[in-house]
Amino acid sequence: MTPAPVSARDARSGRWQLSARTLAAGLLALGIVLVPLYSVLFDDAYTLTLASRILVFALAAVGLNVLLGFGGLVSLGHALYLGLGAYTVMLAHVAGIDSGWTQLAIMGAVVLFVAVIVGWVALRTSGIGFIMITLAFSQLFYYVFVSLKGYGGEDGMRLQQPSQFGRLSGNGVALYICLAVTLAAAVYAARRLAASRFGLVLRGARINERRVTAVGTSPMLYRLTAYVMSALICGVAGFFLANLTGFVSPAYLDWTVSGELIVIVVLGGVGSIGGPIAGAVVLLLVEEVLKSWTEFWPMIEGPLIILAVLGMERGLWGLLAEHRWPAVEKEPRACRE
Repeated sequence: MTPAPVSARDARSGRWQLSARTLAAGLLALGIVLVPLYSVLFDDAYTLTLASRILVFALAAVGLNVLLGFGGLVSLGHALYLGLGAYTVMLAHVAGIDSGWTQLAIMGAVVLFVAVIVGWVALRTSGIGFIMITLAFSQLFYYVFVSLKGYGGEDGMRLQQPSQFGRLSGNGVALYICLAVTLAAAVYAARRLAASRFGLVLRGARINERRVTAVGTSPMLYRLTAYVMSALICGVAGFFLANLTGFVSPAYLDWTVSGELIVIVVLGGVGSIGGPIAGAVVLLLVEEVLKSWTEFWPMIEGPLIILAVLGMERGLWGLLAEHRWPAVEKEPRACRE
């Protein structure tokens, strides 16, 4: 059944209806805008850092959602691209390249090269085979970076200075704003992608690959393109993560990070546009609250995630789509005349 528009008017009653999803999107946007203002006014660096971390994982989840939500491909190795994005910053700095734009260009080239190879190999399989191959490549790179003792090895390495963007360098508020703008651009691109022929083929291949092939369209190139696009978005998230934490570690590439991204997408709503953001906000805030209460927070968080997923089949964003309230009643034309 096709969901109703985000904000729709009931022609028979003349009433405008406000979607819960629209309200939630507005509140999320308002919260994102108010965080840096609050941080500056109250000198609260902690809230700014936490909100920036949420945006980083929301951005990475938007990237994964392109593959998982539209293409139906479960990747347990997208932490690889988060880690590559972070390590590009550190390795470029060690090589004497401090320009942020240059680092971004290098990161894009590296992630593109790796994603094409990994995607071409992994997409030869499907189901559990695809999951295991993406996981294997991620763990392969994990152990490669662990073996680099000159760059911190397993313990990681502190970033001596952030990427240089002129006067914006090292400014937490500027980093947050850049993150928010990048996330908005990624969400807009995902929305356009979902409505395009490209997105239609991806979703069609997810539902019935044989029928898509029967009409003369090969899903392989579409899936590979979607895989590379999702990897690039995760790479940009890793670039921001390194600049946010000032630290780079092989732990960024661990399979548990990939699992966390999958949980964010599923919790928010697989295939939805705003789901990855809602999932990142809820999961990381709940995680932060539980950490402040007890050191055994994973034992509480796990069952909460299971209950949330079982109780909301379509995720948080899908649950919001089921609720509507009449907002403004429009005067009938006959009365105006």
